Amino acid sequence: MMTGDVVAMWEVALSDGVYRIEFEHGTTTGKRVVWINGQEVLRRDWMFKLVGKETFTVGGMETRATVNIEAISGFTYEYTLEIDGKSLQKFTDNRSKATKTWVLQVDGVDCRIVLEKDTMDVWCNGQKMETMGEFVDDGTETHFTVADHECCIKALSSGKKRAGIVHYLMVDGEAVSNWDD
Repeated sequence: MMTGDVVAMWEVALSDGVYRIEFEHGTTTGKRVVWINGQEVLRRDWMFKLVGKETFTVGGMETRATVNIEAISGFTYEYTLEIDGKSLQKFTDNRSKATKTWVLQVDGVDCRIVLEKDTMDVWCNGQKMETMGEFVDDGTETHFTVADHECCIKALSSGKKRAGIVHYLMVDGEAVSNWDD
């Protein structure tokens, strides 16, 4: 059970889900604990050095994460999170370019669908989906099924060099608005 020593909390969006990372730092006991979505994943007790790094993995694809602990002044500390060797902000910025995310309800159930643009892998609520891709006159279509609903991600040229390719999600032939636009 988490104690009152939680000093930092971050939300990290990966293809297989959004993870809440919490970090406990007992500056009097030297304790360091990492929690992911309420589950303890790392614990170190009686650390004499109060600054340093703790590295662990997040998500089904075991993405590397590091909490950096730095002393600011006296007994004041700063905690930063790195994902895949990048600051959380840089990682998030890179992911928003490399992925497309939709959040919708299918049969009353919340669904978070993520397209990885580089591999064309599709994830729904943490599960990698079986897909079938095809070339069509104006781009590509990636077909998959969610709860007996026919889904399709259409990749079309925007007609603008800067905008590049635009991705649309269709569920049973109906367009779904984008979550990350």
